[in-house]
Amino acid sequence: MICGGIGDAKPADEETQRICDEMKPHVEQKAGKSYDTFTAKSYKTQLVSGTNYFIKVHLGGEDHVHICVYKKLPIHGGDLALSNIQESKSHSDPIEYF
Repeated sequence: MICGGIGDAKPADEETQRICDEMKPHVEQKAGKSYDTFTAKSYKTQLVSGTNYFIKVHLGGEDHVHICVYKKLPIHGGDLALSNIQESKSHSDPIEYF
């Protein structure tokens, strides 16, 4: 992957779900909603001075949300921060930079 470029979509894995689990309360606060289901489905990454994760999250039924999470480099603590969310997404909506 080229630094600054966004990679191809990949199926969600354990690390992606762990990121979603940690970010769920932040997403709920930003959206003003609570979610019973919050399952990572797929993701793309962007290498910057850390890593941006663009994750498609299933909320139940046909509802999805896309979240952007920044992960600091390990030498800077590796902390996670919610950057942005896109609501009203469907399973078929592609993950794009936002």
